[in-house]
Amino acid sequence: MNNTMRRVVIGTAAVSMALSVAACGKAGDKDSSSSSSSSSDSKTIGLLLPDSVTARYEKFDKPLFEAKVKELCSDCNVEYANAAGDAAKQAQQVSSMITKGVKVLVISAQDSAAIKSSIQTAVDKGIKVVAYDRLAQGPVSAYVSFDNQKVGELQGEALLAALGSKATPKSKIVMINGDDADPNAGQFKAGAHKALDGKVDIAYEQSGLWKDTVAAQKVSAAITQLGAKNIAGVYSANDGMAGGIANTLKGAKISGIPLTGQDAELAGIQRIVAGTQSSTVYKAFKPEADAAAQLAVNLLQGKDIKSLATQELTSGSGDKVPSQLLTPVSVTKANIKDTVIKDGLYSVADICTADFAAACKTAGLQ
Repeated sequence: MNNTMRRVVIGTAAVSMALSVAACGKAGDKDSSSSSSSSSDSKTIGLLLPDSVTARYEKFDKPLFEAKVKELCSDCNVEYANAAGDAAKQAQQVSSMITKGVKVLVISAQDSAAIKSSIQTAVDKGIKVVAYDRLAQGPVSAYVSFDNQKVGELQGEALLAALGSKATPKSKIVMINGDDADPNAGQFKAGAHKALDGKVDIAYEQSGLWKDTVAAQKVSAAITQLGAKNIAGVYSANDGMAGGIANTLKGAKISGIPLTGQDAELAGIQRIVAGTQSSTVYKAFKPEADAAAQLAVNLLQGKDIKSLATQELTSGSGDKVPSQLLTPVSVTKANIKDTVIKDGLYSVADICTADFAAACKTAGLQ
């Protein structure tokens, strides 16, 4: 073999060996990546929350849920997304979670009916779905929330208690409900009507869509329609809307009338201390987030959930859903210490900022 031919053979062999080594390396890398991805995916739980306007979701639900999952399953991962009040965006987020390979999806539906097809798609891919706080339609494996009709009853009862002797069938009440797309809103409304009907005159009733601006507009319209002096109290389905309502009442020089709320938001508690809101409903975030995390981890690990979800509810799509319902608590100025402060949700310092110092002293918080 001449020198030229020898160089060609040696060069060809070297290239062949290099390609072979590279191919082995790529194959090894691919197998390693696939194994890692599969391992990661098998321990991934998705968390989808409905909006960033309601303070509780980002501040409490998300971190509490993540912490409990990590406590129960140290090598589990939580993928998180917030729909920012957009049902279409939440549907896209479900698709993204499917692509990421989540095995369990915990979802608080922005629109319980609109999300049905997305949930069906997820379930068809072998994903277990836990409805969180709001009962979504479709083949849901479990649901955790509070007794939502009881929430409405507590709101109505607190309104009547605040009215005192003014709670008569002729007393005109303005009622601002939540978003009809949220199944909880209907249950809050039903519970409130159960407490209020026949005892006061619900003279104006509208949906505030869970938005403070919309609620403010509705109450402004109610004042125009009924007259400022003729409104005995306002039912607001949550604290966020109560904030907008309180500002509208102040602008109309209406003071000293009951205003309800829900969620025990810090701003709501401060309004209660200041006397511009009469009550809220405390749905302890940690027990709910912990319960959702336990259900999710059990479903991920193939464990039974019957001991956790001991009740059964029927969703808007007719599906029978194993459910875990927690007990809500009404909060007024009288029991702030024994509820949100005692549970560590807020400290006295959180509530009693400079603007509320005098009111806190009067309320016995300082």
